[in-house]
Amino acid sequence: MDNWEIAKILSDLSFYLEMEDEPFKPRAYEKAASAIEALDVPLQDIYKKQGIKGIEEIPGVGVSIAEKIEELLKTGKLKYYEQFKKKYPLDLDSLTRVEGVGPKSLKKLYEKLKIKNLADLEKAAREGKIRKIEGFGEKTEQNILKSIEFLKQGGHRFVLGFIYPQVESIVTRLSKLKEVKKITAAGSVRRMKETIGDLDILIISDNPMPVMDYFVNLPDVFQVVAHGETKSAIRLKNGLDVDLRVVPQESFGAALNYFTGSKDHGIHLREIAIKKGYKLNEYGLFKNQKSKIKNQKEIRLAGETEEEIYEALGLDYIEPEMREDWGEIELAAKHQLPKLIGYNDIQGDLQIQTDWSDGANSIEEYVREALKQGLKYIAITDHTKSLAMTGGCDEKKLLKQMQEIDGINRRLEKEGIDFKVLKSAEVNILKDGSLDIEANVLAKLDLVAAAVHSNFNQSKKEMTERICRAIRNPLVDIIFHPTGRVVLKRPPYEIDIEAIISEARKNGTCLEVDAYPDRLDLKDEHIKKAIEAGVKLSIDSDAHSTTHLNYLKFGIAQARRGWATKNDIINTRLWSEMLKLIKANKRKK
Repeated sequence: MDNWEIAKILSDLSFYLEMEDEPFKPRAYEKAASAIEALDVPLQDIYKKQGIKGIEEIPGVGVSIAEKIEELLKTGKLKYYEQFKKKYPLDLDSLTRVEGVGPKSLKKLYEKLKIKNLADLEKAAREGKIRKIEGFGEKTEQNILKSIEFLKQGGHRFVLGFIYPQVESIVTRLSKLKEVKKITAAGSVRRMKETIGDLDILIISDNPMPVMDYFVNLPDVFQVVAHGETKSAIRLKNGLDVDLRVVPQESFGAALNYFTGSKDHGIHLREIAIKKGYKLNEYGLFKNQKSKIKNQKEIRLAGETEEEIYEALGLDYIEPEMREDWGEIELAAKHQLPKLIGYNDIQGDLQIQTDWSDGANSIEEYVREALKQGLKYIAITDHTKSLAMTGGCDEKKLLKQMQEIDGINRRLEKEGIDFKVLKSAEVNILKDGSLDIEANVLAKLDLVAAAVHSNFNQSKKEMTERICRAIRNPLVDIIFHPTGRVVLKRPPYEIDIEAIISEARKNGTCLEVDAYPDRLDLKDEHIKKAIEAGVKLSIDSDAHSTTHLNYLKFGIAQARRGWATKNDIINTRLWSEMLKLIKANKRKK
């Protein structure tokens, strides 16, 4: 079984256990699921090398859960899980995506109305049956219908960061075959879009049939849609459609460009080619010959690499993340493309939740993992007191945590380790825009981040002013996940994003690009607007487990999609320079 399958089963178990009103187990299973989801090493490999002890060493995985993972790895099934599925025959995949439908409410809906899937839920809501159940009401019923409509708009898509390990696994397996000379994932994956609908993989091979045979027999395959020598197509168990195409070496760049997209970018390129008297397609860039000679071959100008295609069209090479026809082609023609932030440019992670609130790991464990990943600093940003469900820190607890961080920094310095732990907090923005921690305590932190976590249904005017008031607070350095969206699950708050960006510029306050895969907040178009306005950004993992530090790359990808350079992102700097920049910007304003 792949990591994503095991993580899903553990996540489902967390949900079932919460339905049963178990006190501590749900959180344990959710932490384990979250940690496994972010692993960049297959669990199967860990188990083969280290046995169950290796599984137990994964952050958030205890002995009991490790034993269940071992059962899944050995047999492909888990008796404990099957018992719950039999007791609650629910389509958790769809039902858990509905905003406002949690474990306890779903249990009630199943017991009272026998709701098993999304269609049942929608039907019951439209017939006014849900409002009659104790604890629901008309408003809840209407919110359920709104959420279902939002889900329908998303279609059958997958959050990139959550599906990415599976994509990498498929590409890696195929790349190891001796018949594969070159391989690349194209489409939305290559452009690093926040969600993907399917996956296109291109290969160069002189003997493709063994590759195709291997591909259609991958362990995750649910259905073989096509099986040929130059193209095969499969559907995975999770519903993802994957196409594998064999491309001639001389056409690889053209095919890669064509299948990477976006559609609008490709159309624009073809229009430029036509104006130059060329023809651009997935086979190459060709010059049309004005000749009466029948069947005369076209002259190939480019096609083996993408770079030579752009060059032949008079353009600088455009990074895949920028290819949305948002003006990048015009800039490429003028040789004015921005130099995008690189995937290794982040020096520190500025949003990390530890076991002081709702994180799975200690500060020390985060330090060790961050060092392994080459980071130079982290900011500890546990939730604050008004977010009671997370065990948020009050003033006393925050002061105590500051003492621990000071101790860790002294030890690191004594041991000659070039690493800094910054004192911070993810302070809750209350309904009126004030903060839930006293100013005298916030002033002791290295930096202060603030975020909305409640009262999402305020009017556009109220929510915009609420966030703007927090931005104007001289102690607030960063606004975390500014729009509050959860990709494919919850739309953003009703806000005036231009007003928020403008207020951030006026007050020298940073806005965050939250890298957690189903956050990616700010979204790409908002990042572009913020940069154009001169607002500085941070890219943070929003880690709740040490394995989540791997998510930073998705925030970087999102920033690249918004045309961010290294200079636009505050945490590409060393911690001392970064803090000076933040404080200087606040003082200026």
